[in-house]
Amino acid sequence: MDFQITILGVNSAIPAHGRNQTSQYVAFGRISFLVDCGEGTQHQLRRYKVKSSRIDHIFISHLHGDHYLGLMGLISTFHLNNRSRPLHIYGPKGLDEIITIQLKCSHTFLKFPLYFKETSQDGKNLLLELENVRIFSFPLKHRIACTGFSFEEKMRTRKLIKEKIVEAKLNITSIHQLLQGKDVYDDSGNVRYSQEEFCHSPIAPRKYAFCSDTIFDLDLIPYISGADLLYHEATFMETEAHRAISTMHSTARQAGSIAREAGIKELLLGHYSGRYIDLQPLLLEARDVFENTKLSEEGETYTIQ
Repeated sequence: MDFQITILGVNSAIPAHGRNQTSQYVAFGRISFLVDCGEGTQHQLRRYKVKSSRIDHIFISHLHGDHYLGLMGLISTFHLNNRSRPLHIYGPKGLDEIITIQLKCSHTFLKFPLYFKETSQDGKNLLLELENVRIFSFPLKHRIACTGFSFEEKMRTRKLIKEKIVEAKLNITSIHQLLQGKDVYDDSGNVRYSQEEFCHSPIAPRKYAFCSDTIFDLDLIPYISGADLLYHEATFMETEAHRAISTMHSTARQAGSIAREAGIKELLLGHYSGRYIDLQPLLLEARDVFENTKLSEEGETYTIQ
């Protein structure tokens, strides 16, 4: 099952140098999610030929404009395109009021059900559980209420060892039990066919963690620990560390430090300040402490194996 993240916007407060504001499209198999929806997200969806009609769940980290100002335009387009499927939005307190007042003042009566779930600053919270994946929120330390999100795959089904299945002439019922993660017992209660013998070793579930706007915060580690891929803001370089502190953002080096301490497999930097035209120095700074770091680039799709 494919697990992919397509970057739609990588800049911070304002669009600059051909870079747009924060938004990501996360695809897990046939299920699609949008994470943040900065100004211009609709244009980016079209530009990179991402099918926005597949999006049923939108996660908004916080109410700074570069993370949500594209949301009403997207909702309006869904309405104009005669969407009928429900749309679920997860975000901080106040977002539902913002949506409601704009719909009210424009006399817009949506053609599809719109559901809102308020996120919390209190620890790790399950927002959504589907057949193969769970999405959680967790608190980030920023100037206003802000949450990160983790997309966590459920334990994947073990694959059968075909040769052993054929050799033992297992029936359909026994095969189904093994596929469900269960041993097969005989009438006396003894294990007849065990998973260890008839199945390959289980494949570790995959995890993607998204940290939008935050200060350098070691308290994040329990929430993002062991992620296959971490997106962490890197608004500034160390030469502007004082700016990072005053605006409650992070430097590229700090993002690398968080990835190292949390045992992350791969780090994606993002949320770049408009003061940087060339982003390579940010990449080098992060790699100085965490080698497996990449710059998130708009239009690029990153696959978690």
